[in-house]
Amino acid sequence: MIPKTFKEVIDLGDGREISIETGKLAKQAHGSVVVQSGKCMLLCTVVSNYEQKDVDFLPLTVDYREKFAAAGRYPGGFFKREARPSDGEVLTMRLVDRVLRPLFPKDYHSETQVMIQLMSHDPEVMPDAMAGLAASAAIQLSDFPFECAISEARVGRVNGEFIINPTLAQLETSDIDMMIGASADSVMMVEGEMDEISEEEMAEAIKFAHEHIKIQCAAQLRLAEAFGKKPTREYQPERKDEDLEKKVHDMAYDKVYAIAKAGSSKHERSAAFQQIKEDIKATFSEEELADYGGLVSDYYRKAEKAAIRDLTLDEGLRLDGRKTDEIRPIWCEVDYLPSTHGSSIFTRGETQALATVTLGTSRDANQIDMPSQEGEERFYLHYNFPPFCTGEARPIRGTSRREVGHGNLAQRALKGMIPEDCPYTVRVVSEVLESNGSSSMATVCSGTMALMDAGVQMKKPVSGIAMGLISDADSGKYAVLSDILGDEDHLGDMDFKVTGTADGITACQMDIKVKGLSYEILVNALQQARAGRLHILEKLTSTIAEPNVDVKDHAPTMVTRRVPNEFIGALIGPGGKVIQEMQKETETTIVINEDPVTEEGIVEIMGVGKTGINAVLAKIDAILFKPEVGSVYEVKVIKMLDFGAVVEYMDAPGNEVLLHVSELAWERTENVSDVVNMGDVFDVKYFGIDSRTRKEKVSRKALLPKPEGFKERPPRDNNSRGGRDNNRGRDNRGRDNRRDDRKPRQEKKED
Repeated sequence: MIPKTFKEVIDLGDGREISIETGKLAKQAHGSVVVQSGKCMLLCTVVSNYEQKDVDFLPLTVDYREKFAAAGRYPGGFFKREARPSDGEVLTMRLVDRVLRPLFPKDYHSETQVMIQLMSHDPEVMPDAMAGLAASAAIQLSDFPFECAISEARVGRVNGEFIINPTLAQLETSDIDMMIGASADSVMMVEGEMDEISEEEMAEAIKFAHEHIKIQCAAQLRLAEAFGKKPTREYQPERKDEDLEKKVHDMAYDKVYAIAKAGSSKHERSAAFQQIKEDIKATFSEEELADYGGLVSDYYRKAEKAAIRDLTLDEGLRLDGRKTDEIRPIWCEVDYLPSTHGSSIFTRGETQALATVTLGTSRDANQIDMPSQEGEERFYLHYNFPPFCTGEARPIRGTSRREVGHGNLAQRALKGMIPEDCPYTVRVVSEVLESNGSSSMATVCSGTMALMDAGVQMKKPVSGIAMGLISDADSGKYAVLSDILGDEDHLGDMDFKVTGTADGITACQMDIKVKGLSYEILVNALQQARAGRLHILEKLTSTIAEPNVDVKDHAPTMVTRRVPNEFIGALIGPGGKVIQEMQKETETTIVINEDPVTEEGIVEIMGVGKTGINAVLAKIDAILFKPEVGSVYEVKVIKMLDFGAVVEYMDAPGNEVLLHVSELAWERTENVSDVVNMGDVFDVKYFGIDSRTRKEKVSRKALLPKPEGFKERPPRDNNSRGGRDNNRGRDNRGRDNRRDDRKPRQEKKED
């Protein structure tokens, strides 16, 4: 028996729809939905254990996977099975997690899993834009303690018109690609890339997405109501003690305020705060600490946060002594590493990033192989965040989700400034060596300088800055903080990273922790971010004003040539023999790709120095060489024959032609060596294909003056020689008559 299903449909306003259905699949999960648009279908399930874990955080796991079967494909690799998540899947997990996590109660510590799977793929639908909707809809059908429905939507802009959840094809012509996560009341998350748009345009795009998200949130609530809203589960809340909270606050607040106002360094400040905490704990007996020592720590952190926030709101001062719009001291250096193709150091306060650039061929492109997206990246950036950068020792377990996310943000910030005709595949790697706030923005800055140091002809330099916000809803006070510290990220109400050129924004990432952030505050933050970006950009350009004209001496030079399709085989040779020998002899790397439009061969030649590259180009010219009728060419004798000399075109080594003995000189030539010898160089005229011999004809004598009194031999006349029949008196013995006179062999035998 088919179970009863419940369904809600969301109209996107342009003929497209999104449906949310429940009741058919995965009914043992605490909540499950199928979200569909076109042929694209996502299954989302949510489960949360009923027992609380003994931790002080929410153990939430958001998992997003794309099944290759959804697109009718096999997974790559030996085992032909989906394995570790791709970077694209990890980025979608982060987008959903960042919106969901703040909406669970702070004292809810049950193991919770949100699993989203792409079950059917539609090339016209980008599934990541519906992942947040699926997750929230499934949670609305559960009994989780969750604050409110949310959703996420992608915004594009084509020809000045905003588009909700655009297709991949539309995004290729869009100047905006933004993902917005929000509830019906508040924007909570923004991430995306833009083509140097203004702050006002960005705010308009967020507003546009929010209006559509409100519709999606309402649809979730209708579905939950129709399905039967479950009562919120009861769970063991954290222990509270208001008297203890007041006691700890009174003991800590003034001391924390004083240290925060002193403007000390990160480690000095951390040590001083830790000492205050230890002194407070020392006022309690061992029995009291055993009973509620955890509460003392929690209440101390709360008092510390309140003191630091009040310092900023009341006096406009920050933990390191800066004003709210002040940028930390910056120093930069380029060409630091002698063997890399490009390198730079960017240090801002206690955050430092060392970037390197490596130049390669199309063979080095980053391959993207997902059910929803296939292709390659000719520019990509990797971000590494080792434990020592924060003075910690912890296990290293591969690339973290955070590293993937921060690297992607920096990549999106820079990739629009890489020229379309850049011949190289470019890889940037950022090693974060120190971190105290916004290492991803330090990566953007160091990446810009390293690219210019490598000789990549960037359209414009890019800088980035992380902004923060501290607000008080009761008093209406707020402070926008430029270039935030790590501590300000944790205690503030917003973490807003913005990158851009002098002319506009290229990428952003924003997480908002307070409800109902006004667009006025948002635009003010963006304007303050612009001033900070321009200040940092000035520091970058004072270190390296523009890209180096050429690559470094030890870096490879890349040259591309287009070759007609019919010559590709000759260039490659049987079994790749020609191209392999060419690479070995010239110490170059040669890659041949086909232009999908013209079907021409695009030959990439990369090598250190010009000698090898020029040799390859000469070989290609030789293969492509086609002499023109009537033109004169310089040749060299490479072989002597009885009936002529084999000569090689000097401009196209390897291209040979026979110079017949009759074309050496006007006089009769008995021996070829009487006129030319091995190694002789001279000019010949090209006559094309000889109609008699069907071979190419060149002549030396055609370029020599005709001797005085020279008489050319008259051309042979076949008639003057007479026919075979006339000369030999066979006019009456034609073949037909002969055959008539002859008897068949069989008749002769019988006779």
